[in-house]
Amino acid sequence: MLLTAVISQSMAILSTSAPALAENKLDSEPFTIARQGSFFVGGREIKSDALSTIPQFSPQGTILVDQMYVHYQVPLNPKPYAITLVHGCCLTGKSWETTPDGRMGWDEYFVRRGFSVYNVDQSWRGRSAASPVAVNSAKVGKVPADSLPAFISAGREGAWPLFRFGPEYPTAYPGLQFPIEAREEFWKQMVPDWNYSMTPPVPSIQGLAELSQRIQNTVLISHSQSGIYPFQTAAMSPKGIAGIISLEPGACPAPEFDMTNLKPIPILILFGDFVETSEAWSKRLQGCQSFVAAAKAAGVRAEVVSLPDVGLHGNSHMLMQDKNNLAVADWLIDWMSKRIGSGGSR
Repeated sequence: MLLTAVISQSMAILSTSAPALAENKLDSEPFTIARQGSFFVGGREIKSDALSTIPQFSPQGTILVDQMYVHYQVPLNPKPYAITLVHGCCLTGKSWETTPDGRMGWDEYFVRRGFSVYNVDQSWRGRSAASPVAVNSAKVGKVPADSLPAFISAGREGAWPLFRFGPEYPTAYPGLQFPIEAREEFWKQMVPDWNYSMTPPVPSIQGLAELSQRIQNTVLISHSQSGIYPFQTAAMSPKGIAGIISLEPGACPAPEFDMTNLKPIPILILFGDFVETSEAWSKRLQGCQSFVAAAKAAGVRAEVVSLPDVGLHGNSHMLMQDKNNLAVADWLIDWMSKRIGSGGSR
């Protein structure tokens, strides 16, 4: 059966703190899809006697951990290859959904442009369950407190320059595309991040390998913390990966990375604006340029692009939420049509 949803522009402000929905001519057009749903990939069973520290629940039992949640939408007559969206540090799949100021996100826009879209919550994030065992074991004294796993939350003061909204909180860069008037809505998206307590490869990489093989033909679009994941996924298995688009990766692979499995995969590494204002991001760009040079020498179709060089200016680190996010998406669609074509690779 066909599932039809009509997306209409809201005329009311839901709360005094929430921004009014921004206008977008596509918002009022009928949105017809063939199907949508959700599932999990990955996961492993563990047995523990530290599942609970309260009397209402038994501390003993078996649970699943490391699984990764996937939400998908398939349009009518989808393109031969799908798109998989992988969020970054301290965030969830919400990154790709409706923007903080109420505009259309990439998860919907790519479907409207004919792509099947798979949007994940990294393992131990969002709707992908975390394990309470390490915390509960320390709480009841079974293990020392210094064995507690490392996890973080990103404060707005530190996130502001890191996401390149401005040089320091709350000053914005002139010409910034990020909707800072809706910044309170963006802060609500931030969640604790457990990745730094995990031994590499993090379980999300195994999940992406399983998901790519299940889809059979998908472009992996990663961001920031997850920027390196598609490369690590391809090293594990290139099956089902039609292309890699890494948006402002926190790190690119080293030049000595084994390029064997990357040779059939078109690769784009994309950066936004204001990179030169940040020492950290300037170094990351340089690292990615070194990787691309080595990849090209090994016969890999790889390139690194800065949006200002292609006429798109003012983009922050959260370029999928910037006010010109759909223009960036259109540029990516054009890149895919030229580099991957109509078929992709299975």
